[in-house]
Amino acid sequence: MGEMIRMTMSDGAEIAVYHALPSGERRGGLVLVQEIFGVTDHIRELCDEYAADGYEVLSPAIFDREHPGFEAAYTGPDYHRAVELARDLHPFAQSLDDAQVCIDALKSKGPVFITGYCYGGSVAWALAGTSDDLAAASCYYGSLVPTLYADKTPKCATIAHFGRYDQGIPMEGVEALIDKAHPTAQIFVYDANHGFNSDRRKDYHEESADLARERTLALFRACDG
Repeated sequence: MGEMIRMTMSDGAEIAVYHALPSGERRGGLVLVQEIFGVTDHIRELCDEYAADGYEVLSPAIFDREHPGFEAAYTGPDYHRAVELARDLHPFAQSLDDAQVCIDALKSKGPVFITGYCYGGSVAWALAGTSDDLAAASCYYGSLVPTLYADKTPKCATIAHFGRYDQGIPMEGVEALIDKAHPTAQIFVYDANHGFNSDRRKDYHEESADLARERTLALFRACDG
């Protein structure tokens, strides 16, 4: 359904962006931010699914500057390269800027939403706290959310999804985030592990993935007017 296009970012770099047009009535724009593994077939499939639900989707390949065309497997050398890109080589602030450029490209057409997975979940929460151009955000298991951004109240209606058995995001941090009681945010915990939304991963949990997607679509539809 979608295709790769090129877009110029705030620093002048031209990077790949997956663009999926809505089928049927357009409900809004959606920026979908990748995991550390790149704009993989899984991420493109998610974009196409949201497009089928009526959203025009942009998903920037945020590591294109450091590793053009990066698409990694979940294990082995690919995994270590993904971690290196996310933690050492690519500035997190640049990911926020890239996502904002995509938001800017969509906002003249109607409401804009954001969602992200793993690394992208942190990007989505961080932008929900800074951008004035978002109608709602849905953030999947972003490890920086309970740590660096726990005190940042989202400016738009926001939900966040975490797995109870996620060893990389201790429940103590998630519970502390819940205790913040941000008036614009709701935190959901699932009986699942990290990456539960991806059917390509060993920790895929279909029931949790379906419920999180249902909650995400309900939020977006409640905020699209």
